[in-house]
Amino acid sequence: MSEQTQEPGRAEPRRVVVAGAGMAGVQTAAALREQGFTGTVTLIGAEPHQPYDRPPLSKAVLLGTAENSAFDVDFEALGVDLRLGCEVLGLRPGDHELDTEAGPVPYDVLVIATGAEPVRLPGTEGVPGVHLLRTLDDAERLRPVLARQHDVVVVGAGWIGAEFATAAREAGCAVTVVEAGERPLAEALPAEVTAPMTAWYAEAGVTLRTHARVERAEPGAVVLDDGTRLPAGAVVVGVGARPATAWLAGSGVELGARGEVVADRRLMTSVPDVYAVGDCASFPSARYGERLLVHHWDNALQGPRTVASNVLGAPAGRAPAVYDPVPYFWSEQFGRFVQYAGHHAGADRSVWRGDPAEPAWSVCWLRESRLVALLAVGRPRDLTQGRRLIEAGTPMDPELLADPGRPLKSATA
Repeated sequence: MSEQTQEPGRAEPRRVVVAGAGMAGVQTAAALREQGFTGTVTLIGAEPHQPYDRPPLSKAVLLGTAENSAFDVDFEALGVDLRLGCEVLGLRPGDHELDTEAGPVPYDVLVIATGAEPVRLPGTEGVPGVHLLRTLDDAERLRPVLARQHDVVVVGAGWIGAEFATAAREAGCAVTVVEAGERPLAEALPAEVTAPMTAWYAEAGVTLRTHARVERAEPGAVVLDDGTRLPAGAVVVGVGARPATAWLAGSGVELGARGEVVADRRLMTSVPDVYAVGDCASFPSARYGERLLVHHWDNALQGPRTVASNVLGAPAGRAPAVYDPVPYFWSEQFGRFVQYAGHHAGADRSVWRGDPAEPAWSVCWLRESRLVALLAVGRPRDLTQGRRLIEAGTPMDPELLADPGRPLKSATA
């Protein structure tokens, strides 16, 4: 997309409307106030609940150790007009209006932060006992299922599938995970990295069935395409998420091949005065030389600061804020803390630190000797140091890097 021009030092807009009250939307509203925005901020959320954080849904809320995960934000004190239970329906840029269930909302600047929605599996929709896990309501519907210790079938061995399977086993359920691919996390990580993770399922007492496709769900069972019937008191579908952008049809906002809003390096869209941030938007990364679509919590936390800075406008003589982070996420599964930083797609070499059969290990990806990504299992210090080295583009010595007893920061070339 061509970048929208924005004049440094331009007049501050009077009305900013944020569509989406998840992490990205809430952080955008907060960042605007923190950076000194004095106009009106309207935050619109489709759900009726007080805005909440999603990571606890897959464990603490499910297991009843937390009632909810509402953000500790005083919206009234921030001067944010919070409108909940209000779905956005469309956008009319020519009128500078956002269409919602409650009627049109005018804006000077709009921030699209509608996140992502779970992919639904054909043959399972509308069947009693089939669940998704994306919202607080989803978690609350699943909590009594775990409490009754049903036989559970999880469709998808990705991040959310593994996390839910972990919680279900902790609750005492019999769990079978069905994965269409040849291994867990097949689309996220290379085979040599996910191979040792496969053993985690059996260690936790979870049955993992790979190369298995679901044909349909029935009350009390899942039927695979080979005719196998798996008993299931409950089915949880976790086969991915897609950007929640269907409401932008006909708006002129450019969407990418994955349905995401195509933002520029300042997180501006193809339409003037409209930004996009979080799970619903991709951005060009100069660091990695490609456009990234990052569906993780840290992206929704970091991007809003760039948006707020550019909404306010760069002071005269200062360049606009550019968004080019080192992506980061974590997952707690099967008694392990898994962290990932960077983007390994363009790497030309991988270096292991430790034995993947052990509880703690990590793997580093290099491109032309520079660290570009790192996966750490039970080695948070590797992750912390590695993330800084990735940001700095520091050349590494592969032989020193392979010594798990050596701090990562001392393995530089």
